[in-house]
Amino acid sequence: MEMKTEQAVAWIEKANALIQSNKEYLTELDQAIGDGDHGLNMSRGFQEAEAKVSGTDYDTVADVFKDVATVLMSKIGGASGPLYGTAFLKMSMTVKDKDPVTEANLADAVEAALNGMKQRGKAEQGEKTMIDVWHPVADFLKNGQNVQADKLEETAERAMNETKDIVATKGRAAYLQERSKGHVDPGSTSSFYLFQALADVWKKGE
Repeated sequence: MEMKTEQAVAWIEKANALIQSNKEYLTELDQAIGDGDHGLNMSRGFQEAEAKVSGTDYDTVADVFKDVATVLMSKIGGASGPLYGTAFLKMSMTVKDKDPVTEANLADAVEAALNGMKQRGKAEQGEKTMIDVWHPVADFLKNGQNVQADKLEETAERAMNETKDIVATKGRAAYLQERSKGHVDPGSTSSFYLFQALADVWKKGE
């Protein structure tokens, strides 16, 4: 699949739809092991991001991602805003002057996003954070030849579910220690919705 500006905008629109319809679930997950505000923060941030990109004419995918980054950084509270904002900013920088964005370009962009978030959040894989979804997805995209949308979604979903068995060592959930086990990580869940949305856009472009 190649990504042009309309696919990039559709990705954000679809991600917003998934986050809005699962806002209460994200809140429940975060009430169990966090501050309880992840659903509200994510719904506000992505609603604003969709409004911005849907109402703007873009020349490049990089510009779409840059605007998304700016909105998410300013509108999502807590740790998630800077992390998601960093992800889209790194993706924007990586696909600059790439038109259209190829699968290989997108793989590079997701890897850059992952590295940016790891640096920003001082987190690694296996600490029960959104990194636990971004890492396997980045690996999947980097290793894939003619990546299939269904496999992308499966990879993200499996990684999200696996966070249930991890003891948190980062963020508010780390205070719970062993009691954080048995709960799916809210940041991993919102990241899954993001990649589920990407897979859906991908399917329409196949």
